[in-house]
Amino acid sequence: MRRVAVTGLGVISPLGNSIGELFANIMAAKSGVKRMSAAYAEKLSVKIAAEVDFDPMVYFAKRMVSLDRTSKMALAATSQAWGDSGLTLDNEEKERAGVFIGTGMGGAKSLDHVCTQLYKEDRSRVSPLSIVKIMSNAPASHISINYGLLGPCLTYATACSSSSTAIGEACRQIKYGFIDTAIAGGTESIINYISFKSWESLGVLAKEDPEAPAASCRPFSKNRTGFVLGEGAAILVLEDMERAQRRGATIYGELIGYGSTSDAYHITGPAVDGQVRAIRMALDEAGIGPDSVDYINAHGTATMANDVVETNAIKKAFGDRAYKVPVSSTKSMHGHLIGAGGAVELVISLLAIRNKAIPPTANLSIPDPECDLDYVPNEGRTDRNIRTIMSNSFAFGGTNAVLLAREV
Repeated sequence: MRRVAVTGLGVISPLGNSIGELFANIMAAKSGVKRMSAAYAEKLSVKIAAEVDFDPMVYFAKRMVSLDRTSKMALAATSQAWGDSGLTLDNEEKERAGVFIGTGMGGAKSLDHVCTQLYKEDRSRVSPLSIVKIMSNAPASHISINYGLLGPCLTYATACSSSSTAIGEACRQIKYGFIDTAIAGGTESIINYISFKSWESLGVLAKEDPEAPAASCRPFSKNRTGFVLGEGAAILVLEDMERAQRRGATIYGELIGYGSTSDAYHITGPAVDGQVRAIRMALDEAGIGPDSVDYINAHGTATMANDVVETNAIKKAFGDRAYKVPVSSTKSMHGHLIGAGGAVELVISLLAIRNKAIPPTANLSIPDPECDLDYVPNEGRTDRNIRTIMSNSFAFGGTNAVLLAREV
């Protein structure tokens, strides 16, 4: 079996549209959460989100502006990652290059627009491009078309674990020799009226802190009230390790383990055992034990149930090591990007290795006795010994995905 290298990274996020800006803001515990500017926000009980400051014209020709926002952000992040990798592929190599993208709700913004036109404005027809903007596989297809990649072009929709699943499956295709190169990651654009009203009705969104809206998301804190919806995209370029080393590529890390399980328990409620099995599968594939993991980027949504279940899953899978490994939830700053969340968090974790720094969990001022691990409260740390990271993504529907990466 072959080794898998990460040779390119790109992000469009609430904390910046470059990997350098994103990581600097994470380490400074800066929040991307703020009051929404849209007029429909006045009709919502939750009026905060982690929005992206994104001008597609910086990245695209005018003809591309008609794409849904999910596709625009995915293409922009891919442009960064592909340029970062320094890759050029000939026609034969393009036949062994694939695209693997996760998204939870696809072209939700375009769907919201179509519904507005049909039901509120009472139009008799909508744009003929509506279907190709709404369909979930549009971002992956646009990437494949844009870069002429002729291998598998696959879309994964496993809610909050979508992009971690996409990256894990891309890794396996390289590892077992089906392809040599992959563009993998996730994209999500769900900040619209339909999405917000739907999430709002579930009762999982954070209540706004009236004194400090930016601090409304508080993973692992006793006074947590839920997560803040965010948007964005993160893309990784994956390659066969030998090829990457042969061409002298910059290597951010090696993907060494992937675990994917289903709780088969509840459509919204998490389960300890399913998460534990995913963690153990990733460790087993990597051929390492818990003592080798130097940092865990937690799913850490800041809901009452999730944070306790994940804490208990880490304890069960890691044993005594659970109390010694730093764990943080960067969702406290960039929000919950649903289908793109796992990819953004893996990028942050790879940058943690590269920068020898451990990201904090922001807004953790009142420890929850049931969440008693080292959550790196409020301030990041330097750590020269960080070599191996774990990134957890645990989704509605009970689909769990865990990724492991290490320094090369």
